[in-house]
Amino acid sequence: MLNIKKTKLHVASALLLGSLMGASSMSFAETLKLSHNGDTKSPVHKALKFFADEVQEKTDGDLKVRVYPNGQLGTQRESLELLQSGALDMAKSNASELESFDPAYGAFNIPYIFRDREHFYRALASEDVGQKILSSSAEYGFIGVAYFDAGSRNFYTSKPVHSPADLKGMKIRVQPSPSAIKMMELMGASPTPLPFGELYTALQQRVVDGAENNIGAVTTYRHGEVAKYYTRDGHAMIPDVLVISTKTWEKLSDKNKAAILAAGKDATAYMKKIWGEYTEEELKKATKMGVEIIDVDKDPFIKAVAPMFQEAEQNPVIAPYVKAIKALDK
Repeated sequence: MLNIKKTKLHVASALLLGSLMGASSMSFAETLKLSHNGDTKSPVHKALKFFADEVQEKTDGDLKVRVYPNGQLGTQRESLELLQSGALDMAKSNASELESFDPAYGAFNIPYIFRDREHFYRALASEDVGQKILSSSAEYGFIGVAYFDAGSRNFYTSKPVHSPADLKGMKIRVQPSPSAIKMMELMGASPTPLPFGELYTALQQRVVDGAENNIGAVTTYRHGEVAKYYTRDGHAMIPDVLVISTKTWEKLSDKNKAAILAAGKDATAYMKKIWGEYTEEELKKATKMGVEIIDVDKDPFIKAVAPMFQEAEQNPVIAPYVKAIKALDK
């Protein structure tokens, strides 16, 4: 009888010890906050959730990532500023936004620098281009982890655009980016920086004659209801970028750093797959909305913005990247 009691006591002690150890290990599991401005149905949110799951699996639960969509923690710019101070761990931004923090990202913003999607991916994977740029921003308070496909940017307008001549005099909404503004000016259009949230009404009321973005803007945000022509000139392939605060990065163990980078590569490959599927689906939706899809000869557009290439080749910060990107065009 005494032995039975001792056995029960040992079992209870073991269970209690196991429980305490479990609670202790859970208390040491670190959770990183990741902010982005997409909705929960967007491909980028799916890719970021995939990334979070990969991090947890690769660290055996020692490190977790909690994803906050819809700009819950601030705009892209606000998130980057929070990263720099260490108040936020991770964020999804894009090369246009990042250029104002780290000039190296400007290499991605030159129009027509990528011949096609495969050229784009070769550049992102290249040690001399994409990977080097990811690590270039440590001194600015954040480090690049991975790239995500955000599609090609194309014109959608109130009248057909087949060449730069058709853009002459048209007011085209652009991001507040020096590269985007310069591109529009060289094509003869009138660049009009405008908050994205105001664009539908601006198109509807003809405050602007068009805009430029990927196909999701036409369908998800219903811009195709008020701009019936989508010209696939592919003037820009600007990647989304997952970044982590330098302060957060320096606190992580080498094992967890390696896990984050590995999960980032896996998420890049996953995003490549789902973005291709997404684009095909959204083009079909656009056609059903009555949007005319126009394919064009890119050469006249490329010729129009040639001065931007010449200027980039003289820029000491991005010239080496521009040269390396060109070398990858095979």
